[in-house]
Order: sequence, then structure tokens, then C-alpha cells
Amino acid sequence: MARVLIVGGFLALVFWVFSIVDCAVQPATRHRGVPKAAWIAIVVLIPVLGGILWFVLGRRRRSDQESIRSVAPDDDPEFLRSLGKNEQDERIRRLEEELARLDDETDGPAADSRS
Repeated sequence: MARVLIVGGFLALVFWVFSIVDCAVQPATRHRGVPKAAWIAIVVLIPVLGGILWFVLGRRRRSDQESIRSVAPDDDPEFLRSLGKNEQDERIRRLEEELARLDDETDGPAADSRS
């Protein structure tokens, strides 16, 4: 019986330390519910139960992270619908001018070195 308690206590200690380290190294964006410091306090002050709470409730999964993914304005249909046809044409014209200007800048020195 003593061996079971010793092994169980050791496993609880290992789990507690692992929970603290995991909670501390996760970026703040992967903490759910309360701030990072609060999760660390919960895990430290409530050894095994705090670690279980951290892994079940507090830690944001990668699949949760993907749903927060930001979308560039050119890829956002709502943004594109909000632009009028004239605004879209003007934006395309400005982008084409900028691309042509950048193309001229990069071709300039290369064309001189070839002659």
C-alpha cells in the first residue's frame, strides 16, 4: 500500500510540474477564459485539480486556433462586397500602377548591367 501511495504521489508531482510548465510556456493567445497569470496561479495553488482544469478548460486547442484565423481584405467576401464597382476599379488601377513602378525599379539596374 505504501508503494502505491509513493508512486501515486510521484506521478501527481510530475503531472503538477508538467502542468505548470505547459501553462507557463503557452503564448497568451492559447489561454482560454482567464489571463495567463490566473491560470498559472490556479495550477500552482490547486496541484492536481488545477492541472486537470488547465488541460480540460484553459488550454485552447489548435483546432480552436484555426477558427480565429484572420482573413486578408482581398480574401474577405464581405469586404469586397462593401466596395463599390468604381472603388474596386480604382483600387485595381492603383495596384497595377504600383506593380508597374516596382517592375521598372527592378528592371532599371539589371538592364544597365546587361548593355
